[in-house]
Amino acid sequence: MTVHFEVVEHVARVTIDRPEVLNAVDEKTHRALVETWERIEADRDVRVVVVTGAGDRAFCVGADMSAGGIGKTGLEYWAALDSDGFGGLSLRTSLDVPVIARVNGYALGGGMEIVLGCDIVVAAEHAQFGLTEPRVGRIALDGGVTQLVRRVPYNQAMGLLLTGRRARAAEMERMGLVNEVVPAAELDAAVDRWVADVLACSPTSLRAVKQMVQRTAHLSSREARAVRLPALMEALDSEDAEEGVLAFQEKRTPVWKGK
Repeated sequence: MTVHFEVVEHVARVTIDRPEVLNAVDEKTHRALVETWERIEADRDVRVVVVTGAGDRAFCVGADMSAGGIGKTGLEYWAALDSDGFGGLSLRTSLDVPVIARVNGYALGGGMEIVLGCDIVVAAEHAQFGLTEPRVGRIALDGGVTQLVRRVPYNQAMGLLLTGRRARAAEMERMGLVNEVVPAAELDAAVDRWVADVLACSPTSLRAVKQMVQRTAHLSSREARAVRLPALMEALDSEDAEEGVLAFQEKRTPVWKGK
């Protein structure tokens, strides 16, 4: 198996398990990742996702150029792109639960694009990020170019895009792409803190938030407020909405049902 997937107490953990090639993604791994996101979308028990790479050297270094993909021309590669982006995640808009990137090492090329497809990014101090495609004559087509320039200040984004250089986690935190940087030994504890904070919120509310963010980016705030999104309508008329207010009044921790 090149992708490990498990769900424990509402937390889905997805691990790209190819440490021998720094968790580079070949066609088999890409298909496994797509199947994993589809399983998560169909499972209402999942309330948060943590995605990472096996080992301590790499999160993911992008496409496995030794696995045959290098034989395609740039146009052939572009024509065959997954509409949901690299690893089926970097451009995905149908995954309505929070996704946390646990960046344990190199996040380069497509790996960086996977990070850009996540909502929260926690990185080890030694992690490095970069859209390095121009250094091998390619382009970050799976959202790298378009997402990065929308997520960090223009000059910072272009400084990475037009050099293909790598940036350390602390630099990416200063740019605003990384939420927290910690020593490698503290990475799991930091991720668990973020997971706990997510789980403290109503899952119906968080699904609504993600749909609102992902599906109304092209609208003004006033226009976006008027869109009757499925998750939003569900959240406003949910048992969780009643439970949250009742728990506040009774000064207790809410018990979320996710409906």
